[in-house]
Amino acid sequence: MRRTWAPFATILAFALVISGCGDDSEGGSSSPDKVTYVTAFGAVGRDAFAWVAQEKGYFREAGLDVTIQLGAATGENLKVLAAGQAQFAHVDLTGAWILAGKGESKDVRAIAAVHQQSLVSIVALEGSGITQPKQVEGRKIGAATGSVNQLLFPGYAKLAGIDPAKVQWFNAQPAQLPTLLASGRVDALSTFLIGVKGIEKAAGGKKATVLPYNKYLPELFGNGILAPVSITRDRPDLARRFRDAALKGLQYTLDHPEEAAQILKKAQPAADVTAAVGEITLMAPYVKTSGVIDRARVAGAIATLERGGLIPPGLTPDSVVDFNLAPTG
Repeated sequence: MRRTWAPFATILAFALVISGCGDDSEGGSSSPDKVTYVTAFGAVGRDAFAWVAQEKGYFREAGLDVTIQLGAATGENLKVLAAGQAQFAHVDLTGAWILAGKGESKDVRAIAAVHQQSLVSIVALEGSGITQPKQVEGRKIGAATGSVNQLLFPGYAKLAGIDPAKVQWFNAQPAQLPTLLASGRVDALSTFLIGVKGIEKAAGGKKATVLPYNKYLPELFGNGILAPVSITRDRPDLARRFRDAALKGLQYTLDHPEEAAQILKKAQPAADVTAAVGEITLMAPYVKTSGVIDRARVAGAIATLERGGLIPPGLTPDSVVDFNLAPTG
């Protein structure tokens, strides 16, 4: 019997060795890579694409098991990345670069752009007396704590003829902003222009006046996907797989805004479908679903921030974008 079974035992042992010696590079394992992703601004339309990528199986197809956490604007999201509590985050690129220029949050890199232009704006309700930038002087402006809105405001104010010393800021959590404006606790908001539908709904249908920062700062980028250097440098395949799956979700979201909003609602019951559809629709003109980040544009954006006195000289495109990962065309 020993002679009979010995060949089979040898074959079995060889098969086990072969099965254990498969490709152990990233993505080679049958087990998906577990990663955490942080949204830009809670659970709103601009962030729906992550839940779409999850619902449609794009992350799963890329070998990823993604936990989606609600974010709380630029500064807070960068802290989460720095602490190693997430591997990817949706962050305003301009805000991240301002902080990097100041020596903060330097060990992160952009791997895709979601908004090709800054969407930061002053938003006021009709009857507020705010129809042009200068009229925010002497007023109280609400903004998300640690957001790009306040980081960028001095540069905007300089070009728009506003004395920033005459503006009072009121910091709050992102979800509280529409109610703050509707209740009159603040005179205006500094927020993304794509949030107008939700703001108007919170104000009982009252129309909003939007004063975009990009009228004076057209060179700047909006949101993008960021990852720490420990991922972009050491696990580039993981970054590519996440990037591609997320951008696939972004494309589907823009193509199917109503469905995307319903997917968001399914995952986050507190989400407002009408406001989400509004955000997705309004952001479409500012999006290239390839996620392209042009090096020359990044250099121009950095130069704009320097001229505005928002960062000192020294920041370079390669210090804020991983051009081996970011789509460039």
